[in-house]
Parts: sequence; C-alpha cells; structure tokens
Amino acid sequence: MRRDVRRTAPEGRGPVRYGPPAPEPGLPVLPGLTALVAAAADRPAPEPPGGGPVLREAAAGYWWRRGLRTHAEDVVAAPGAPPLLLALIAAHGGDLLLPRPSPAWWSPQARLLGRPAYHVPTPAECGGVPDPFALLETVRRVRAEGGDPRLLLLSVADDPTATVAPPELVREACEAAVAEGLHIISDETWRDTLHRPEETVLLSPAEMCPDDVTVLTDLSGALVPAAWPCAVARFPPTAAARPGGHGDRRPRTLDVLTALGALVPGPFAPAAAHALDEPEDVTVRARLTAHLHGRVAAAVHHAVLAVGALARPPEAGRHLYADLGPLRAGLAARGVTDSLELENHLTERLGTPVPGGHRFGDELGALRVRFDTAAFLGPTEEERIMALTASRPEELPHVSDALSSFGAALDELAR
Repeated sequence: MRRDVRRTAPEGRGPVRYGPPAPEPGLPVLPGLTALVAAAADRPAPEPPGGGPVLREAAAGYWWRRGLRTHAEDVVAAPGAPPLLLALIAAHGGDLLLPRPSPAWWSPQARLLGRPAYHVPTPAECGGVPDPFALLETVRRVRAEGGDPRLLLLSVADDPTATVAPPELVREACEAAVAEGLHIISDETWRDTLHRPEETVLLSPAEMCPDDVTVLTDLSGALVPAAWPCAVARFPPTAAARPGGHGDRRPRTLDVLTALGALVPGPFAPAAAHALDEPEDVTVRARLTAHLHGRVAAAVHHAVLAVGALARPPEAGRHLYADLGPLRAGLAARGVTDSLELENHLTERLGTPVPGGHRFGDELGALRVRFDTAAFLGPTEEERIMALTASRPEELPHVSDALSSFGAALDELAR
C-alpha cells in the first residue's frame, strides 16, 4: 500500500494550509482520451473564459441526460473545481454555510475571499447535506450575530463520507435554505460514482429548486484524470430571463475567472468535451471503476467494523470515512489523541496518505479519518487493470493481501 507520503508538520496545528487531494481512481487513462489530448497538443491558446462553445454544449448535453434542462449559455467551464468555486462564491457574496464534515477544498476558497463559513451538523444517516433544523437554527443565529448568510454548499454524493443523501432529506434541506433566501451550490462531482446505481436514488437539488441552485461538477470525479483540470457549472436557466437579469451570477463568475486567468487549457478541452458526451468507452470505464471501488470500499468498511470502529456504509466515490473513537484507549497508548496525530500515525503505519477529519471541518478531538480505496489496488498498472476487470476484485491476491494488512493495522489499535 506504500505511496508517497507528506506528513503533517507540527506547526500545521493552526489553519490547514494544504488539503488532501480528492480520492483518485488509480487507473491508467483511457486511450481515446489520451489520443485527443495528443492531437490537440499544438493548440497555442486556452479556451475562452468560461469555455468554448463545443465544451459548453457537451456539458449542457451531460445535464440534459440527467433531467436538467440546460443550454450552452447556462454553462461555465474552468480549470478545476477550486477556481470555479472561488468565482461562484465571489459572484454571490455573503457568508457561507457548509455541512460538517465537508470536502477539504471548500473552506479554503472562502478563506481566500475573507468570507465567514459556518459548519452545520449533518444527520445520522448521511453526510454532505445539513440537517434542515440545524440549518435553520444556524442561519438565524448567524443573522442575530450580524452575519449575512447567502450561500449553502452541499454534496448529495459526498466526499468525505461516501454517502448519498436520501431524496427526502435533500428536499427538506433545500426548502429550508430557499425559505431563508439562500442560494445553493450543489457539488455533484461524485454523482457518477455510485456503487449500486440500480439501488441508489440520487436527486439533484436543481431538480426541486431550479431557480435557486447552481450545480458544480469536477470532471475528475468520473470522467477524466485529476491531472487534466476541468470543471463545469450549470447556472439556473431562468436567471438570465428575470427582469434586468436579476439573479444571474454567470457574468460576474466569468469576470472573476477572467481576472484569475482561470482558463481551461486548450489541449484538454477536446478530451473534456468528448468525456462529457459520454461515448461507450467513457461510460464503460466509469461503470467498471465505480464497481471496483465499491467492492473494495465494502471490504474496507467490513474491516473497520470488525475492530469495533464506526463508519457509514459507502455508497459512492473512492473512499470511506471512519470514526475510530471507539479505539481511543488503544490510540492514546500510542500517543494518538486527536485526528492530526491519527493522520500522522496511520499515514506512517499504512504507507499511504490517510487524511484526518480536521481537514474536512470535523473537530480536532474527533478521531475520524478518510481511507482512499485506490491504495488497495496494487502498485503496478497490470495489477490495477486486473482489479478493474474482476467481478470480485477484493478476492484477487494482491488486493486481498492489502486488505489483510489494513485489517491487521486496525487490529493493533484495538488492543
């Protein structure tokens, strides 16, 4: 399982300066995408601000197929989700509300803009979406203290918890947010990584509150490699049609992206548009990848529960969020008393980055960590391709050995 590891420096106990990367698939790039990048390698110019017409049309088609009416003029593209979220936050103004825990890269965008961000507890059954009653209480408290909450960020398929929010919870949270005058940014990067898509219902907030939701999708979730930066946002189609364009934040978002020089690299744009068109090679790879990581995540989940720790069953993504609080006594005997120390201990013991819950907005004293499932797929491309095509990848010798080593490391902590 050993990979390059960057330990957290002791002085990092203040603000988290460097968040962990999103969980990667750990698989070779599709040859068709590689060929498109190679063919466009001599493009001297980046895409125009917000993306060119071909890329935006492809993104519109992507959302049409998911039941969201979208045209190219409703879409903005950027070189990755962080600069796009930064531009969206800047375009809307006001304070942010985030679920606790939430993706490690969300809060830094607010900090860069000097915007207050308030975490709202999530319900017991899932992460990514705040508890509706806690949301209302937080909004009222922030306003009573002189704050100006205007944005709610949520993710129906979540990093770090790997859960999918039930439709009824999404509806209640969105209705509460809209009733309080909040605009919703729905990060749906992981929606195409469902482990059991036939059994899991994923409802986008934009389906129920079409005038009040901007959808954000980083293509690295399921469509392109993380090294090829491209993310797209879908704005409410009705915003531009309102009198005077009131409520249309797309022009302001484009202004910010332009000022940042946040333009999609020209050579990557054809591959991104191709991936968004979802030809067979892309959809087959996405389906096989979701199956692979779902099987491995289920095995990791089983190992976590076997030692008495806690974790919600994983439903999406390439990760598992575990609460090792029940192992606190064994951890304390090893000098581990908070999530930063737990991160360092497990990163060293497992030989792969294991980010602590403090990076996702959880309390430092809570012993929570995110395990990324790519670490179990083997060090070689041959082993990883073998895992991708196996019906039961967790039973392959190299995957099984990695899982056994992981279970043994956890068992040590339980003693």
